[in-house]
Amino acid sequence: MYRLDRTAFRAQTAEQATKSHAEFYKNLTWQERLKIANYLNSIAFNYPENNIPRLDRTKFSATSRNNDG
Repeated sequence: MYRLDRTAFRAQTAEQATKSHAEFYKNLTWQERLKIANYLNSIAFNYPENNIPRLDRTKFSATSRNNDG
């Protein structure tokens, strides 16, 4: 579980923030970055972190783009 540490804030320019974030994420494994992405998606789309909503396939339809017919 990730929690925002409000005491860790530091005023910096956008360029400085970009560099420090890039350095931090480069040191993580792809699995760790994937876990962070999953967590951020769960926050952004408001679903429980370990209970990803299923795609409602009734909302989509597939048609062939092949004109050989």
